[in-house]
Amino acid sequence: QVQLVESGGGWAQAGGSLRLHCAASGSTFSVNAIGWYRQAPGKQRELVAAIFSGGSTNYADSVKGRFTISRDNARNTVYLEMNSLKPEDTAVYYCNFKLYYTTKQYLSGSYASEYWGQGTQVTVSS
Repeated sequence: QVQLVESGGGWAQAGGSLRLHCAASGSTFSVNAIGWYRQAPGKQRELVAAIFSGGSTNYADSVKGRFTISRDNARNTVYLEMNSLKPEDTAVYYCNFKLYYTTKQYLSGSYASEYWGQGTQVTVSS
């Protein structure tokens, strides 16, 4: 089992910044990916950004150049720096943790198991 503790989020004005943290603990394999998804009212949950234990990152087109994801492998903690926030960034943000048996599995697009945080609200006003 993996436990995820999220922090950060809240309210910001358009153009402002917020930072999200997610710390993972428990049975975390060495091959993993931690990321953030978001879900706005009436919309499907979507990937915002993710970072692999090897360091590669993946961003949604809508946040490229504005959001930066980073991680502390020793602490299994991921940080999402959100700059130049827009009202359309308003959503509940969920930390996601995927475990892989091998890097090959990661590259194949499958995973061994997946865990979700409880979600944290981000509200951006215009």
